[in-house]
Order: sequence, then structure tokens, then C-alpha cells
Amino acid sequence: MAPVARRLASGWGVLEPIQTATSLKGQVEELRTVLQNYGDLPVTLIGFSWGAWLSFIVAAHYPTIIKKLILVSSGPYEEKYVARLQKTRLSRLSEEERTEFESTIRALTDPATVDKDTLFARLGALASKTDEYDPIIAELEESGLVGSQGDIFQGVWKEAAELRRSGELLELGKQIKCPVIAIHGDYDPHPAEGVQKPLSATLKGFRFILLRNCGHTPWIERQAKDKFYRVLRDELQ
Repeated sequence: MAPVARRLASGWGVLEPIQTATSLKGQVEELRTVLQNYGDLPVTLIGFSWGAWLSFIVAAHYPTIIKKLILVSSGPYEEKYVARLQKTRLSRLSEEERTEFESTIRALTDPATVDKDTLFARLGALASKTDEYDPIIAELEESGLVGSQGDIFQGVWKEAAELRRSGELLELGKQIKCPVIAIHGDYDPHPAEGVQKPLSATLKGFRFILLRNCGHTPWIERQAKDKFYRVLRDELQ
């Protein structure tokens, strides 16, 4: 979210923590430590994609340090929506790309696979075809500047997926005390319903904002980026 951090820095103090821990607990503690050491607590925490889940978990475990939680393009919070996500992604690829997409995911989750960074980068390239609606290419490339982290993906995602499968992820929401806002694109293959319905039933005062003609990365979307930034600014005021 580096482009978003730079854009918001003109009006607010901004931290952009980079996660390096290879376990879910490690990333939670890593983010908490950064916020407590460098943030003006309590903070507004904005999480994108996997970062939305991570922010959700941190807000549940450490509610006193978060005053507002903004979830951008979050993954679904219940297992029943995962099949729809995969079906949507695969439907937007050619037959050859579908085969490569599925084999890459299998390789990334195999502990014996080497050079996961290269595979992770390739998965990102394929996902950009499935996840974005009308991207501004220069901004799409800029948003991918942080190096690929295949080993981190393997270490953290297995734990996170199990947390969702067991229902524990959604259960954590009952510990969140701050206002929660979810921003989601209508073209995002991650089903909007899989965020809106579970969180509406779990969180008090939850709000959901759907952006039209918008894929998974709102700040690079030609038709949605201006509204995305307006929403963020309104929530930060």
C-alpha cells in the first residue's frame, strides 16, 4: 500500500509496516510492536487483502491500541465462500493459465518446493489478470515494488486458512471494540458477500462500502480510485 501511504501522508501521520515474520503469531506481534513503538495510540489501522485479516486479528487481541479498523479488499471470513473465489478467478483465465495458476498454488504450499519467491511473483502476475477491473498500468507496477515473499506466504497462510476453516477467525471479531469499515470492489473475485454478511452478523456498528467497477486493488483502478481516496479521507477525519 505504499502509494496509498504516500497519498495520505500529506494530511496524516502514516506508518507502513512491512511484515517479515514467518508465522501468524509472529506477524501479529510484529505489527503490534511497530504500532506501540512508533504510533500515536490509539491508531486507525488500514489493512489490505491479507493485511485486512491481520489487522482484524490485531484489533481483536489488542483492542485498546486501535480506534478504527478499515478493511480494504479483505478475503472472505467463512470457508463456504472460498470455492466461489476460486471459480471466479479461474473463469477469467485461459485454459493454459488456469493450469499454471493451480499448479503454482500447489507448489507454493509444498514444503519441498524451492525458489518460492519466483513462484509467488508469477502467481501475482496471474492474479492481476483475474483481480483487476480497469487498472492504471503504471500504478499497478508501482504497487508491486515490494519483493516477493514465498516462504512467508507458506508459513503464514496455512495457519490463517485454518483459522477461517475452524470459525475462529470470525469468532475473534467479538473481541473487537472499535468501529469497523470494509471497502470492497464489485469486481473483486473475493466475494463481497463473504465479507459483508459474516461481519454484519458479528460486529456492532459495522459498515460496508462497495465500489463500482473496481477490482481487488482500489487505488490503481481508473474508475474507482477517486472514490476510494474520498472514503479513506472521510473515515480519517
